[in-house]
Amino acid sequence: MITQTSKKPDIHLRKGQIVKGKWHRNYYHVVKKLGSGAIGAVYLCVHENKQVALKISKQSASVSSEVNVLKSFQAVQGYHLGPSLIDVDDYQSQNGFTYSFYVMEYISGESLHDFIRRNGHEWLISLLIKFANDLHVLHQQGYVFGDLKIENLIVSRKPVQLRWVDVGGTTLQGRAIKEYTEFYDRAYWQCGSRKADPGYDLFALAMVILRVYYPNGFTRGNNPKKTLQQKINQAVTIEPLKRLLLMLINNSINDAEQIKDFLLTYFIHQKSKRDKRRHHQKAKSSHEAFYPFLEVGSILTIGGVCYIYVTFFM
Repeated sequence: MITQTSKKPDIHLRKGQIVKGKWHRNYYHVVKKLGSGAIGAVYLCVHENKQVALKISKQSASVSSEVNVLKSFQAVQGYHLGPSLIDVDDYQSQNGFTYSFYVMEYISGESLHDFIRRNGHEWLISLLIKFANDLHVLHQQGYVFGDLKIENLIVSRKPVQLRWVDVGGTTLQGRAIKEYTEFYDRAYWQCGSRKADPGYDLFALAMVILRVYYPNGFTRGNNPKKTLQQKINQAVTIEPLKRLLLMLINNSINDAEQIKDFLLTYFIHQKSKRDKRRHHQKAKSSHEAFYPFLEVGSILTIGGVCYIYVTFFM
């Protein structure tokens, strides 16, 4: 990769433009812009009749850092932590500057806001079980996601699960968080430091859930922690989810696996209640009877299914 040049202007790709790799000679046809941030911009492209996501930036050092994170994720067997890395190269633009880019898997889906609006808040339980497990694996690798926010998440379709799509804020544990957004930031809410530890992500996850209930967000007020408690009690009607959020903002949970275990207990309890009801009345339809809980089985890994069986039925 080339050396970062501060004088280099930002680059903007247009629809229909072709990005040709300087070294690998791969061609990417730009379809549309997916988003942008402090590091660079991400575009939906087509390569060999397949949709991919291309992130391009004038900051080659930052691109290299994100590529190393994605490579580290791919080394974890049995898990898809973030998008799969496809290509890394440089692009020689018409203005004479060279920009760094990498290409990753394009995850098709919809925003968490839209998914919950269509399907209901009960789906948060099943989505969070798998996502908490992914966070636990990430933390075991020595990383913190850092800039965990609703804009960096997507609900994929096959299977239905919550996945992260931007690793720009991923930070090695023990260091200072390198990217953050105030609403999701533990330090902003006076609930802890801005040091990269698992608790930083867990607090941000609580704020992601709250953002589902408060799409426009809210101010922290004079007593930030009290504000959070009030907002949780006012909006969250699913009792286990409410208890989970209160524990997260109070730092009562310090491991993502605890979130998974907490929610799995709720899942098993709900399934047991539904099974009992089936003996007394005929369900309107099998799909309605188990809606979103059937999805837990499809999004959990084989190990997760075994975990349910061993923990609760043996």
